[in-house]
Amino acid sequence: MTPKTLRRAVEALASFNVETPSWGFADTGTRFGKFFQDAAAIDTNDKLADAGQVHALTGCCPTVAVHVLWDFVAGEDPKKTAAMARKHGVKIGAINPNLFQDQEYKWGSFGHNDAKVRAQALQHCYDSVDIMKATGSEYLSLWFADGTNYPGQGSIRERKGYFEECLKALHKQLGPKQTMLVEYKPFEPAFYATDIADWGMAYLYAKKAGSKSKVLVDTGHHYNATNIEQIVAWLLDEDMLGGFHFNDRKYADDDLTLGSIDPYQVFRIFHEIHFFASDRGKMPKIAYMVDQCHNEKAKVEAMIQTVVMAQELYAKAAIVDHDALRRAQAKNNVIDAELLLKKAFFTDVTPALAAFRKKNKLPLDPLLEHRRSGYEKKAAADRNARRKAMGISRGGSFA
Repeated sequence: MTPKTLRRAVEALASFNVETPSWGFADTGTRFGKFFQDAAAIDTNDKLADAGQVHALTGCCPTVAVHVLWDFVAGEDPKKTAAMARKHGVKIGAINPNLFQDQEYKWGSFGHNDAKVRAQALQHCYDSVDIMKATGSEYLSLWFADGTNYPGQGSIRERKGYFEECLKALHKQLGPKQTMLVEYKPFEPAFYATDIADWGMAYLYAKKAGSKSKVLVDTGHHYNATNIEQIVAWLLDEDMLGGFHFNDRKYADDDLTLGSIDPYQVFRIFHEIHFFASDRGKMPKIAYMVDQCHNEKAKVEAMIQTVVMAQELYAKAAIVDHDALRRAQAKNNVIDAELLLKKAFFTDVTPALAAFRKKNKLPLDPLLEHRRSGYEKKAAADRNARRKAMGISRGGSFA
């Protein structure tokens, strides 16, 4: 790296944070079953402790996304959870309502044709906004399992109207510094017509809801041929990109560690963000979040692996020569334009990562340091003992 590119990469890393998900540290699996891990988190305190370990080693994960029904005790002051997070060196991040688990949501939540069920879903979201206020969270992250599985099962237009109505009502509950993120997914668990199936639908819903509503892009929620960076560029230009859920996939929503399949795609996404900032003179405000559950990889190790990869690819995208790129684009010089991106992608940014970590008194190799610390072994021993004391049996469980 040249002194100039080194400086640019380190400056980019200094302002780059990634939010980890509480559910990524617990026992999770596929729709067929779970493969348990001894060190998997049992409760919210464990999850926050694991998240604190990731932040302590990487220096860029100060917040933790939480699920309302999984991470808060009914009737208990959410401020206790916020205090618990601070104890582990992190803060509560995005609040995720649970609109897919209750039996009432069999036919949908915001899209349900029963007004009572829609009201229940809305009230849960209102309660989630109250939790946001209590914990100091800035983001309400909305994902819906709503949709239909067979042609003719429901009115597509009617369900659209219900969603618009509910999202507008929810938007009115947000405080001045709160933002709701509308996520989309082409399929699963609905396989005929998912109610928010792509970025265009999410954009329209968010736009109609109000100015404190943006689109959330989950990198796993796309068909294989989708040009995700083009979607990112459009949303940036419309000031409607609110955040990301990072993971990688070979086929669909595979929840693989970031960059394990296609690191160049993640680089191209980051490049569009840096290029936009270069054109506008200001980096856009984006919530970078991880959304992964690991059935095979050790939970904390997988999270560290994803975060370190995100840092590396973000640093690479920061050193693209934008002036040279603009000149090549102006001349329709296709080869040189492409090579400018590839030059940055293939640059070894290890010196920048090392400089960032040294400056912030972080280990040069976060994953290696985690293994040296014995954290996994200690957590496994403690949590297995607690499971035994609590009478928790894990045999034959079904996800």
